[in-house]
Amino acid sequence: MRTQKTMRKPLAFCMLAVLAALLLTGGCAPAAPKPLDKVVLMLDWVPNTNHTGIYVALDKGWYREKGIEPEIIQPSKTGVEQVVGAGQAHFGISFSEWLTSARAQGVPIVSIAAIIQHNTSGFASPAEKGLKRPKDLEGHRYGGGGLDIERAMLKALMACDGGDVDKVEFVNTVYADFFVVTQRDADFTWIYYAWTGIEAELRGVPINVIWLRDYAQCVPDYYTPIIITSEQLIQQNPDLVRRFMEATARGYEFAIANPSEAAEILIKYAEANPELIRRSQEWLSKHYAEDAPQWGYQDAAVWERFASWMAENNLIAKPIDASKAFTNEFLPKK
Repeated sequence: MRTQKTMRKPLAFCMLAVLAALLLTGGCAPAAPKPLDKVVLMLDWVPNTNHTGIYVALDKGWYREKGIEPEIIQPSKTGVEQVVGAGQAHFGISFSEWLTSARAQGVPIVSIAAIIQHNTSGFASPAEKGLKRPKDLEGHRYGGGGLDIERAMLKALMACDGGDVDKVEFVNTVYADFFVVTQRDADFTWIYYAWTGIEAELRGVPINVIWLRDYAQCVPDYYTPIIITSEQLIQQNPDLVRRFMEATARGYEFAIANPSEAAEILIKYAEANPELIRRSQEWLSKHYAEDAPQWGYQDAAVWERFASWMAENNLIAKPIDASKAFTNEFLPKK
């Protein structure tokens, strides 16, 4: 009897321990991890320093932390705006001019972040051509994509300096390489300094840039590039948009504070000259947020002025409600 009592005590103790464990776990095995939300992001071009924050967030696992598995894809012939508007991609990289034009045509897309706070583009030429101000462009060849907005931009820019756009010869070079075009087909082209301008520095090629930002009284400043999504996704799954933007903003904020490390991350994903990426990142990180209260912020007045300018220059079929073209709602709260 003594032996039986001795054996019963440990057995009873074990049964109590098992019961306690079952109570603590709800009587079930641990729940399986919630599957990640698969998200498609369409770029506007090949990976470059405009996209660094996205690749930082991807590389550091910040999208996964937010329950997102992103697929980053290259642009299609259809156009990022149409693809996102049709719901075939959740997010995309676009520009204010294309979003404004798309909304005027009824494409339901919205800008949810400005990647760069101010316009960093301009009309560039080899320094030897002596094109230093808008009026200097008279009598020279412009190489571009043959788009109406190019002529409208140049018209406003040159008029601001007493110049006449009709004295410029327009050559359709379909955005070919700046260094080839300006030695063969044209005298100047439209560039983003963070990439082509920095490449010119690396090559030791002196260039002159007529910055659009310097003539904002005639050509309104606008956000270029931007991150877009569809009205439908905002309505149906605002939590997904918010989580995506929390991770993305974190990536850009990291790139602002740590340009060197951010550049090394982008180098792993981009097929470009590593030194160009490093130098471009060093330059661009200062311009992502610049004078804004936070990265991604968009000012209603900027959208209103630019949308009005596009309408006045017959670049869109009808005016748009600029207040519906963008939102700051999904930026992380500061």
